[in-house]
Amino acid sequence: MDRSPSASEKDDLITSRENRWLKRFRAALRGTGPVEGEPIGVEGPKLVEDALRSGLEAEALLICESAEPALDAILSAASASEAGIPRSRILRTTDKLFASVAGTETPQGIAALFRKPDWQFEDVLRGAADENGVRFGDSPLVIVMAGVQDPGNVGTIVRSAEAFGATGVIAARGTADPWSPKALRASAVSALRLPVLRGIAIPVLLAQLKMARVKIIATIGRGVVGSRQDAGSQEAQAYPNLREPSAIFVGNEGAGLPAEVLHSADGTISIPMHPSVESLNAGVAASIALFEAARQRSGTP
Repeated sequence: MDRSPSASEKDDLITSRENRWLKRFRAALRGTGPVEGEPIGVEGPKLVEDALRSGLEAEALLICESAEPALDAILSAASASEAGIPRSRILRTTDKLFASVAGTETPQGIAALFRKPDWQFEDVLRGAADENGVRFGDSPLVIVMAGVQDPGNVGTIVRSAEAFGATGVIAARGTADPWSPKALRASAVSALRLPVLRGIAIPVLLAQLKMARVKIIATIGRGVVGSRQDAGSQEAQAYPNLREPSAIFVGNEGAGLPAEVLHSADGTISIPMHPSVESLNAGVAASIALFEAARQRSGTP
């Protein structure tokens, strides 16, 4: 189907940098994550399609002139969702102005603003429901990021969490926003499908997990002492039972986990490594721990 813009659509072309919608897109696509009341910015046709198919409600879609041929696939994805996107909020602009609001070096000409999902603590423990209302997980498996500051690592952890069957993700206070543009790209929109909570203080989170009878599992480096197990012991090198309700904590690569997490931990994970390697990237370490949880839960030897 020919999607070349009509005369009326050309008349509606946004041509001013000061347009309020362009300002809104610029803030969302170049910021560090939405504050209360602000939308989530998603850039690129594939990511926008995935977000629409996941059922998120789009506030507006922005498309530049050279990207018009990709609009049909976007509209198809929107029609497959109950939320969809209002046709009156399909906005057009020039290639040059789109590049001025985009958050990537090589813009693909399509971006959207989505309303934030309203996840609660219980959702993180139960997992997201599919289109039939069925929850994925029957035993909570939560990944908690405590002070992970690189958005790329945050996005990688969220993507691995969805891939390995975690019920939810918590970005504790001091962690980069999983809904920031860079983290969203790294998560391949997993951060819009998986229940995610942001900005919870560690003491509050530990109390909530204890009340919910979820075990606190700390990932620790070699030679780290301070939890209930010695990281240098054979016992700490073995993985704990992750088939039980578990929250796996991953900390800052340099500073590690806060002392209060180590003192509260019911178990620890220490990944055996070659002596010449000091530590693993936070995204890699979290992915290995999540893979082990998935292995245990599937009963794979």
